[in-house]
Amino acid sequence: MVEKDRSIIVKKTYLLKMLPPLYQTNLENQLSEAQFLFLNLLINVLQDIKEVSLEKIANALAIPIFFESRRKKIQRFLSLPILNIQSIWFPIIETWLNQKFSENQRIYLVIDRTKWQRNNLMMISLIYDQRAIPIYWEFLSRLGNSNFDEQSKIFSQVLPLFNKYQTVVLGDREFCSVKLANWLSQQKVQFCLRLKKSEFIQYKDGIWHSLDSLGLKAGVSLFLQNIKVTKSQKVPGFNIAAKWKRKLKGWSTKEGWFILTNLTDITSAINAYKKRFDIEEMFRDFKSGGYNLEDTNVSGNRLISLILIISFAYSMSTFQGQKIKRIGVQKYVARIKEYGRVTRRHSSFYVGLYSQTWVSFIDNCWCIVQKLMILHRNKLEYYLRGMRAMELILSTF
Repeated sequence: MVEKDRSIIVKKTYLLKMLPPLYQTNLENQLSEAQFLFLNLLINVLQDIKEVSLEKIANALAIPIFFESRRKKIQRFLSLPILNIQSIWFPIIETWLNQKFSENQRIYLVIDRTKWQRNNLMMISLIYDQRAIPIYWEFLSRLGNSNFDEQSKIFSQVLPLFNKYQTVVLGDREFCSVKLANWLSQQKVQFCLRLKKSEFIQYKDGIWHSLDSLGLKAGVSLFLQNIKVTKSQKVPGFNIAAKWKRKLKGWSTKEGWFILTNLTDITSAINAYKKRFDIEEMFRDFKSGGYNLEDTNVSGNRLISLILIISFAYSMSTFQGQKIKRIGVQKYVARIKEYGRVTRRHSSFYVGLYSQTWVSFIDNCWCIVQKLMILHRNKLEYYLRGMRAMELILSTF
């Protein structure tokens, strides 16, 4: 019985090596067969070693050629002109949107930056399952904050993908310029952009007030409608949603939120802005919490292509983790409960990523595993359940 179940698992492990249909169909239309297979191989290596250092990828790449030849082969692949976001990634995102979201459904897009070494990456992502799915990214030519021209340029690349949805743009204080808010309004896009507390608004009395003079304190919420923002530009027609979390067990946040928005009520605005923080979880997964992006030694267009490959791997793991949770076998992959912890311990991304490690490794050490199971025959029932869980995980690929 054990050997039969094992043979089923071994026969299905090949599914781990090929991309899911969502990716495969679109990529085969854009890449040559050799390019498609090599991309497939790179994604599998990335999922296995969870590192994006060119040296480490070349070390793990199972092609029977010299190490230096493998390294140069990866460099040449990352330099391919066809390996760009619009040609390769946008068709996949569009197909996925059609599968997962209905027309006019509300969708949340976050704009944010992350930086490491001399790299300054600006990205737009879609909030999904308490994480963010990368949509489009660019590197700024300098360190420091972005400006309106850079922000509107990156949104111009992305917004056409979301024409048939109710799009809400979320951004922190770097992205809360009146110019950007006006521009988004002209694109018929909703937004929640966090204002600095030193910003000035004009309210009913016609007097200009700084936001920090409004009396917001812990446990208090405000919603101001049809106000003018900034003394210099005096732009009317926006709303301000303000909230400061109440003290909980004697602890409170250092300051409240002032959200510039065109949403019509405070609950929608605050709940929307809370979703912005999911992109920070995604950046953590890209970096030290997942693929160690900060350790890469590539730059320029090659780095854009490398992030594209990470986006493939990251989104595949996230979608895979969701499927595993739906069939109820995530406890075989990760610790799902912890005493005294309210939030979930591991994300769908984590479950999807490490399920592949768990399932694919058994074929490498089956002889040892089999001997252990023979030595513990009283646990055979549980081993068989675990093998069934492996089979169910494989069925989700």
